[in-house]
Amino acid sequence: MSANSTETIFPCPFSKGYGIPAQQAWLLLKVFLGYRLILAGLFIALFYSDKSTSLLGSYDSELFIHSSQVYLFFSLLSSICIGWRLISYALQAQFLIFTDILILTLIMHASGGINSGLGTLLAVSIAVGGLLIGGRCAMFFAALASLAVLAEQVFADYSHSFDSNSYANAGMLGASFFTIALLSYILAKRSEQIFQLADQQQQTITKLEDLNKYIIQHLQSGIIITNKQQAIQMANEATLKLANLKTMVVQLADISDFLSLAFQTWLTDPEQNFVLLQLPNQSEIHCRFMPLPTGHETYYMVILEDIALYNQHVQQSKLVSLGRLTASIAHEIRNPLGAISHAGQLLSENPLLSSQDKRLTEIIQNHSGRVNHIIEDILQLSRRTDSRREMINLKSWLANYLKTFFLENAVTSDIFSFSFPTEVLGAFIDLGHLKQIMDNLCRNALKYGNPQKGKIQIRIFTLQQSSCLEIIDNGAIISRENQNHLFEPFFTTSSSGTGLGLYISKELAELNQAKLSYYLTDDNRNCFRLCLLNAEQNLIDL
Repeated sequence: MSANSTETIFPCPFSKGYGIPAQQAWLLLKVFLGYRLILAGLFIALFYSDKSTSLLGSYDSELFIHSSQVYLFFSLLSSICIGWRLISYALQAQFLIFTDILILTLIMHASGGINSGLGTLLAVSIAVGGLLIGGRCAMFFAALASLAVLAEQVFADYSHSFDSNSYANAGMLGASFFTIALLSYILAKRSEQIFQLADQQQQTITKLEDLNKYIIQHLQSGIIITNKQQAIQMANEATLKLANLKTMVVQLADISDFLSLAFQTWLTDPEQNFVLLQLPNQSEIHCRFMPLPTGHETYYMVILEDIALYNQHVQQSKLVSLGRLTASIAHEIRNPLGAISHAGQLLSENPLLSSQDKRLTEIIQNHSGRVNHIIEDILQLSRRTDSRREMINLKSWLANYLKTFFLENAVTSDIFSFSFPTEVLGAFIDLGHLKQIMDNLCRNALKYGNPQKGKIQIRIFTLQQSSCLEIIDNGAIISRENQNHLFEPFFTTSSSGTGLGLYISKELAELNQAKLSYYLTDDNRNCFRLCLLNAEQNLIDL
């Protein structure tokens, strides 16, 4: 039988649902066993200490001493069985109660019968039996003890062992047994309800603790609990990721001296409750401080948040406002633009137009189409939805995407070269947004990347615990001045471009807490890098 406190015991076959924690049940059994050992020792010690005046064994000394010795022997034997758990709890408890009823009845008879007063010791055994084995079983023990007392009285009367009969005392003693059994049953039921309520509350508390730990550990915001001496008491996984740590440190200063100084400043000036922290991994962290009072000691909570989270929320608000404005403007422009385009098309069909006039109508059609393309891009901003991110296998997704891209754009895979790692790289992003970003980058690489000079390279890899994707082409090198405006809306170096493709791509990336950037490779090739959230380390947004 396990001693696990969460295990329950149902020892009595007559009980329905009665159960107490195993550890407490075995403890009660040991207490009762100690009582038996003391009682048996007292019987023997008092018998030998003063035989002439002692009531114990006054009628049959040999029966008394032998019964006491057997009582002591069974108690010692039970102590071994209980200590080593050699016998199940139910059998052990039943054995103790049955031997109590039998041996105490013999000791009572050897000491003068019911008039000796030793029959009251049976009441203790019945009460303990109700607590150890079950409330309803106490009624069975009460009936058994009453029959034992009545049988002893009938035997004494039949054998003329004593001068007077005590059937009335036997009946009253039996009635007291049933009264005690009933009280024991009520007490056992109350104990059962208390145990069940305590167990339910413990399970609820345990579930809440596990839920709190899970939420804290999987927040995207880093949580640090520290004391006034800046000793870190607890920190979640996001703290390790944001601070670029492999194992948790013991002091705030081990993360950053500037963070430690800012925390100390906040203790003296509570108004200074936030600070921007620049870590060696180039990530910018927003830190907030707040007190966390407890019953005995005041702790402090430091919340670390990646600036990318702020960018995501700001980006969502900006896109909503921008989308409403651009949708209104685009619709107002589209109506007269459609009329101009339609009129130009009808004019071009006039057979009396000169070649110079036809050229003018072609210009009208081309520029109407370009403006309409700009309007389509602008309307994408108004149709933007919140990202519905999901976990993907980046390698498998990219392979399927490229097959579709080659068919849609009528190109062959010979134009591209691929570099994929052997391990599985997971990412966490909206699939529709990722496709739109890749469409813009790959089409730009085809249009401006001079694929005739060399293959366009696509590779995926891991960088600082993020899954990254790069597209490298052989196009004209973008000047440093233009690099500063590369992701601005309507900025383009092409006469046919709208300047919205890269802007929309960057907006979509930030909406998914990803990062789209541009840099020159060591061999002076253009590279657009998209770093995504790692699916294996995705955390709950706060």
